[in-house]
Amino acid sequence: MQSLYTLSTLEPEPKPKEASRILNQHFDQTRSLFVYLIYFLTNVAGYAEKDARLRAAKHLPTAADLKVNTKIAGNEILQKMLKDPALREQFTNEKPELSIDAELVKKIYHTLAEKPEYKTYIIHPERNINDEKKIIEFILDELMLNDETFISHIEENYSNWDDDAELIIQLLVAYINKPGSYNFKQMISPDKARFAETLLKTVQEKNDYLQSMIIPKLKNWDPERIAHLDMILMKMGVSEFLFFETIPPKVTINEYIDLAKEYSTQQSGQFVNGILDNIHKELVQQGKMKKVDFKKA
Repeated sequence: MQSLYTLSTLEPEPKPKEASRILNQHFDQTRSLFVYLIYFLTNVAGYAEKDARLRAAKHLPTAADLKVNTKIAGNEILQKMLKDPALREQFTNEKPELSIDAELVKKIYHTLAEKPEYKTYIIHPERNINDEKKIIEFILDELMLNDETFISHIEENYSNWDDDAELIIQLLVAYINKPGSYNFKQMISPDKARFAETLLKTVQEKNDYLQSMIIPKLKNWDPERIAHLDMILMKMGVSEFLFFETIPPKVTINEYIDLAKEYSTQQSGQFVNGILDNIHKELVQQGKMKKVDFKKA
């Protein structure tokens, strides 16, 4: 959807390979955001050692200054992340240190240090893998994702946060559970990547045909006055009806209703629903709806 919208704003008409480039650019943005969040998380957990050094270097350090517990800096999950060659490569490529807010890292660490969950964690010298994972998840869930200042920081630096947040959080949770197991060069599965590229090219190549099916259903609506994004979503939906035989029509309609509600106007969900439902019924009556069971395909 985003790629098609971007392509529709380009002048002169983009070259055929431009669509794939723009689509991959979106995947790259998702990767950059993912890598940055991991980088920020590791900086918060690793700040314990820096805090200990700074406090010990005071002119007149107190007994507490000289006894800062740095257990979390050696957290097993954290260390597995930092030793992950694939992640280290991404840190080199993405250079997340250029976007880091050092004061925010410090603030979140000091907030962590006052939390009872953290105090319970550091009081036990032994390491338990479940406790190691829980404290890292606590930093992510409670101190980063639940902090308005942190979310504002992310939104300022990554325009795709609103679109990608849900996916990125799922990826982060999975990575924390199994650090070192993720292929950062492949943000989504090959099947999903193929689907995205095929849908993108289909809507481009069949644009006039798709539009010829949609416009007669608009009745009293002027095509020029319809929200541009609504038209893109309807073309995508009709493409799935006609050219993606394993996607059930009900799934297609529901997906595009949700997208219209989230990204377009207040009335778009109902509008897109009505148009796609009418086209679906017509295709069924004409015997043009060729669908197969996904499990058998």
